[in-house]
Amino acid sequence: MKGTQVVLGRIGDRAAAALLRDGRLDDLLVDGPEGEPAPGAIFRGICDRPVKGQGGMFVRLGGGLTGFLRGAKGRRPGEPMLVQVSGHAEPGKAVPVTDRVLLRSRFCIVTPGAPGLNVARSIADEEERDRLLEAAHDALPEDRGTTGVILRSAAEGTDGDAVADDVAATWEAAAQVLADDGREAELLLDGPDAHEAAWRDWSDVDSVSEDWDDAADLVEALRGPEVALSGAMLFIEPTRALIAVDVNTADASPAAGLRANLAAARELPRQLRLRGLGGQIVLDLAPMAKGERKGWEAAMRGALRGDPVETSLIGWTPLGHYELTRKRARRPLELP
Repeated sequence: MKGTQVVLGRIGDRAAAALLRDGRLDDLLVDGPEGEPAPGAIFRGICDRPVKGQGGMFVRLGGGLTGFLRGAKGRRPGEPMLVQVSGHAEPGKAVPVTDRVLLRSRFCIVTPGAPGLNVARSIADEEERDRLLEAAHDALPEDRGTTGVILRSAAEGTDGDAVADDVAATWEAAAQVLADDGREAELLLDGPDAHEAAWRDWSDVDSVSEDWDDAADLVEALRGPEVALSGAMLFIEPTRALIAVDVNTADASPAAGLRANLAAARELPRQLRLRGLGGQIVLDLAPMAKGERKGWEAAMRGALRGDPVETSLIGWTPLGHYELTRKRARRPLELP
């Protein structure tokens, strides 16, 4: 099938959304289990106890949930604060949260503590930027205090009234959250489920389907570790400590190894995104000359440039492996 299609459905009892580009699976969102807060949820948290040596603090979220906040310097136990879920919790661990609260909608991001009215850099046309700024300005109060708004790239070409309505609704939701002055841990704003997140973040869509059979086989293929490359194989295997990635090729020559490694670099971000994998990632690449490493790293950076999940290139180990770290922004597909 040509074009970009969103398929909405369920995997078991959880909402799921798949993004297909020309029939190829490009992105996948799957809800966590019932009771697990979705990324983006905002809580009134209560600081609990600091974690010595890590600069973090456990935060009570209410309902038996505990969050972990990094960079909690200056926070005191018992202090209420706004926190936002920043990723999925690992089994048996606290929910990752941040005190940098952002409210995202389809066309804008409201940024408490970061004032100003701005437009995404990807919108380059000055007339379009001015048009969007005017639409947003008319939807906002004159006194915006220390809260700002960023107009997202999806707003480009959108009717001004639709942009204004979206900005006004998101601003109102932010105002209600920021006005909270309670003293007990409580959920203040739910995060989006997979269907809502797909509508919010996937733009330029040609069609939407609710027939999960359109995506089921493609999703099921992700449950195995093997990924076929041109003349090589990629194996992606999660462990408790890290994600192990192995690149194999039948031809042991350095030239064949380089081709396989470049193909792996191009494919790996998509595979990690679809499988919902994050944390420490260790790559055991096919043999290639050391002089080719910089070119391979450039290819890896290029492949990650359009990926929505924050990923850092760490570098080479003494054994010749390559390490990445990736934010745990998605729910791992292999978990029940």
